[in-house]
Amino acid sequence: MQKEIIIAGFGGQGVLFGGQVVAYAAMDNGKDVTWIPSYGPEMRGGTANCTVVIADHEIGSPLVKNPPLAIALNLPSFDKYEEVLAPGGTLVVNQSMVDRAAKRDDIHVIMVPCNEIAEEIGDKKLMNMVAIGALLTALPEIKVEDVEKALKGHLPTRHQHLLPKNYEALKRGYEHAQKEWDKVPA
Repeated sequence: MQKEIIIAGFGGQGVLFGGQVVAYAAMDNGKDVTWIPSYGPEMRGGTANCTVVIADHEIGSPLVKNPPLAIALNLPSFDKYEEVLAPGGTLVVNQSMVDRAAKRDDIHVIMVPCNEIAEEIGDKKLMNMVAIGALLTALPEIKVEDVEKALKGHLPTRHQHLLPKNYEALKRGYEHAQKEWDKVPA
């Protein structure tokens, strides 16, 4: 098994942290993992993405051309990664920041209003955890509980008080995506 994931958006959306949490969850479950961040010089507001590769064997290369899984947290990321996603792959899209439907019909696109769900929970910064929760519907090797454990184990002590809301964001994203997944034609 080898799963390749790209998470992309603007700097400040928690793109890199989201990828780290997925990588930690896989690593804590004994998987081989690579995590490579990439961001523009502007950081907050500039483009940011990260690549996570999870495998049950040694990873030959951390570079990914056509990932089977991706998260696009904004329109430029949707435009870019919809084109390169592997046929049959799954793209989780932050519907709050995207104003168009998918152009391809050979991929699964799961639209999730990440910003709105995060605001309902009470913290707009949680939109990345909503998206990660949604991604887990297409990544059965990692469970919501695994990501919760990774957050608890790797979140700095000064942020531990944020765990309950992070857990809620993960679950809400997963539940929303599960409903969308059920609508996807086989």
